[in-house]
Amino acid sequence: MFIELEKINTRPKPFEFYTAAELWTDEYTSEQMLQFHLNESIDLSSRNHAFIDRSVDWIISHFNVNADTAVADFGCGPGLYTTRLAKTGAAVTGIDFSQRSIDYAKGIAADKNLDITYHCQNYLEFNTDKRFDLIIMIFCDFCALSGAQRKMLLEKYHTFLKPGGSLLMDVHSLNIFNQKQETATYELNQLNGFWSPNTYYGFVNSFKYEDEKVSLDKYTIIEKDRTRTVYNWLQYFTRESLTEELTENGFTVQDFFSDVAGLPFTPESADIAVVATKL
Repeated sequence: MFIELEKINTRPKPFEFYTAAELWTDEYTSEQMLQFHLNESIDLSSRNHAFIDRSVDWIISHFNVNADTAVADFGCGPGLYTTRLAKTGAAVTGIDFSQRSIDYAKGIAADKNLDITYHCQNYLEFNTDKRFDLIIMIFCDFCALSGAQRKMLLEKYHTFLKPGGSLLMDVHSLNIFNQKQETATYELNQLNGFWSPNTYYGFVNSFKYEDEKVSLDKYTIIEKDRTRTVYNWLQYFTRESLTEELTENGFTVQDFFSDVAGLPFTPESADIAVVATKL
């Protein structure tokens, strides 16, 4: 038991493990994530629907999205943005890891007679011959990736965008990182049964990496017949560090905002939204 507790409380190196599939492809947890996506009033898997409506209105206006625009949404989930953007007549593509979310999005597109192309794939492995006027990555997905993964993705974005094409994404700022605390908790059926329909014991270890500006929520889920660990990494940014990554990968930063609905940026912002263009 002591050895097991030592393993549970061990601090890994930043981004040492990548367990996205545990969330997005597991039959049970992917259903939980979908329900969070579709809950109109909360900001969990995606932002609340009132915010999404404002965000899409701003994106359409800011980037002049119309029938001549090709848009790609990386991490599209159940199509909360793609569905709304496709109503402009734009050629919309959505990429997501979760088959359950993609199936839901396809069903909505069929019901609304919207021509949207969906791909069920880890976006780190996605390739296409299509070229886009606008790529979006929303709800701070970029923060969940290691430096090497972020570089790989930015290289893909640079390839996929047309000359002069735009990238819109958001990240967490250091204001959020500075509020994080290291904790260790234990709970029966932690997160109200999120991880399994069966009885389980959930351990959560929250770590901060001050030098790297990274946090980790490490979930150890112990069921009768199996034990698994899920790593939820987050990288935090300043405008300067985000600009450096984008510039190194062939982008020019156009502007910063506090969110992807165009709220003007302030130093107190929890998040940083950035608009960048392909050089």
